[in-house]
Amino acid sequence: MARLVPVTDAADPRLSDYVRLRDVNLRKSLEAQHGLFVAEGEKVIRRAIGAGHPVRSLLMARRWAEPLADVLDGLDAPVYLADDAVLEAITGFQVHRGALASLERLPLPAVDTLLSTTRRVIVCEDIVDHTNIGAIFRCAAALGVDAAVLAPRCADPLYRRAVKVSMGAVFALPYARMTDWRNGLATLRERGFELLALTPAADATAIDEVRAAGRRALLLGSEGDGLSSRWLHEADHRVRIPMDGAALARGVDSLNVVAAAAIACYALTR
Repeated sequence: MARLVPVTDAADPRLSDYVRLRDVNLRKSLEAQHGLFVAEGEKVIRRAIGAGHPVRSLLMARRWAEPLADVLDGLDAPVYLADDAVLEAITGFQVHRGALASLERLPLPAVDTLLSTTRRVIVCEDIVDHTNIGAIFRCAAALGVDAAVLAPRCADPLYRRAVKVSMGAVFALPYARMTDWRNGLATLRERGFELLALTPAADATAIDEVRAAGRRALLLGSEGDGLSSRWLHEADHRVRIPMDGAALARGVDSLNVVAAAAIACYALTR
């Protein structure tokens, strides 16, 4: 049974896992140093625990102890109970969802190991916005993609905001991170993946017209610049999402990366 521990001081050192959750630089350093991440909200916490992440502690308003009672019964970890003012002082924002959990990260597989059992993957290059990464994982998991591969500079899928936006899909979609961007696509090619580079370029092939068989990898580029010229050159096919003619006439030639990922993932898995 988890230990219920009332806390009244936002500076209590036992709460250090939860400090300044919106300070991206601090969180990157702290979470990397201690091998932890923070999940927010009942559903996400349940999914994180269900995915096998060991619990370091929980922090919540007392009113959340009952809805999470079945989870707490199976834990050997402290549950810190605080009022809303203390929660806000610790985290730096109003915790509307009421409950937070600090959990341990699990080791990521090597890219080659991940690819050995997959057929449809997304590969993200330099997508640095945590909200976008979380949303892309949710789209990919919902539409039947097997796994994700991240370039070295991509945002962390286990950053609190990414986890929240994904509604826990980051725990459902296996992923690995490249150690070498320049030669990162070579591993996919060696594993027999056909590389489809998503681009708004007018001379690219409509994605629903590509009849690739076997293993397929969808390459998604950064929010502003899209895929690098190197990755575009290495792809087997450059593919685009056909835009409405009237929209093109108004200067709307592309979608944001999340909307594009959703449509492309649907096409990838059909």
